[in-house]
This record gives sequence, structure tokens and C-alpha cells, in this order.
Amino acid sequence: MFAAPGLVLYAAVVLWPMVQSIQYSFYRWDGVTAAVWVGVQNYVNFFTDPVLRSTLGNVLVLLVFFALLPIALGLMSAALITRGKQPGMAIYRWIFFLPQVMTSVVIALLFKRMYAPEGPINEALRAIGLDAFAKNWLGDFTWALPAVGLIGTWVTFGFCMVLFVSGAASISPDLYEAARMDGAGPVREFFSVTLPGLRGQIAVAMTLTITGALRAFDLIWITTRGGPGTSTQTPAVALYKAAFVNPNVGQAAAIGVVMAVLCLVIALIITRVSEKE
Repeated sequence: MFAAPGLVLYAAVVLWPMVQSIQYSFYRWDGVTAAVWVGVQNYVNFFTDPVLRSTLGNVLVLLVFFALLPIALGLMSAALITRGKQPGMAIYRWIFFLPQVMTSVVIALLFKRMYAPEGPINEALRAIGLDAFAKNWLGDFTWALPAVGLIGTWVTFGFCMVLFVSGAASISPDLYEAARMDGAGPVREFFSVTLPGLRGQIAVAMTLTITGALRAFDLIWITTRGGPGTSTQTPAVALYKAAFVNPNVGQAAAIGVVMAVLCLVIALIITRVSEKE
């Protein structure tokens, strides 16, 4: 009885729209005229249409920048910080955690200016004589996706670092002392004590960063709108275009359902693996 009001609200704003999305995904509908039943064709289109299928390839690249690099850098930072008190560590943590308290719109606009043809990055390259490397980073078919990915690295690195530093603080100092008495150096100490002690935090970081890469929309839409061409288009951008630019609500719903299932499966796999001894 006490949980009933919350469950009713949750069902109204989450479960019912989810059921509607699944229902819409079996129709071809522009949101205005009568819907036409197409069965699983919208799902087939997602995996066979070259443009839609390319969004999955783009997401795989973004996983490196949104998940792999931030977690690796976060672990490295946690290992260095927990080795002992270093001057300026508080400022260091504050600077890299700053993106977590900034809106994604501000971050995207900031980097869009930095990546501009006459922006600070190109000006710095010209200043040191590397004019040949200056380019329109967000307008280049080869470099646009890595450029957007580096924004994601900067955004998520601070979160991973603070999460791992907090987790490392809860590891018993006796374990480090025992490792040092056995002759373990900094590298062996990290892999034998710090890394196993951060299993739960790594699972949380992997879940949030991987699903964040799969759902990436705001940074990409503000900086490139999925361009040039479709070189930075993600499933979330394709979903938005299908729903509002060239209305095909059924296709947009199918994309949303597929991505929701992928996020759920990934979260379950990470949870199961992290719980194993």
C-alpha cells in the first residue's frame, strides 16, 4: 500500500510509454496519418539499412572514447593519488570533475568553438609551425568522430577518477602494507590490491559509460548534428531524425527499443561478471 503511489506514477511515466513504443515499432506512421502495420520491418531496416547500420559502427568507436579511455585514465589517476598525498591533488580532482557539474550544452558549445577552423586548437598548431595539421576538425569525415569522442573522454574521465579514488580510499591499508612486505612494487601493488578492490566501482563505471556511449545524443547533435554526412551519427541521432526531421515514428520507436534492450543486456552482463568471485 505504501509503495502503490510510487508504482502507479512509475507505471504512468515509464512502463506505459515503453509499451506504447514497442507497439509503435510495428507500424509505419508519420505521427499524423493512419498507421500501417509492417510487422518487424522497422527492426529489419535498422540492421540492413546502410545508414542506420553505420550508427552501430560509430558507437563502437565512441565506446573507446566514452568508456575505455576514461576508465583507464581514471584507474591510473586513482593509483597515483592513493600512493600518497601529493601537492595540488585537490585542485587536480576539481578540474577534472568540473564537467560533471556543467551542462552538456555548455560543454558542446565550448568544444565546438575550440575545434573551429580559427579556434584555439588550430591557432596553437599554426603558432608552432604545424599549419599542415590544422583543419576543420568537426567538418572532416576522418577526424569528426574522434574529435567528438575526445569530448566524451573529458566529460566522463572526471567521474571515473573520483569514483575510483573514493573506492580506493575504502581499501584497507593493511593490504598495501602486506603487499609491500612481500616485495610488491607499484605495478604489482596496483594489480594485486587496488584493481581487485575496485571491482564494484569498475562495474558501475563500465555500466554508465558504455550505456552513455550507446545513448550519446546531445554532444553530437550540438557539435555536428551527425555530420559530415553520417560520419558521427549515432542511434540516438538517427532516432531523433526519424521521429522529428523525416517523421517515421515506427522506425524511431524500433531504434529506441533496440537500444534499450542493448543497454539492459550490457548492464546485466557487467553485473553478473562483477559479482563472480
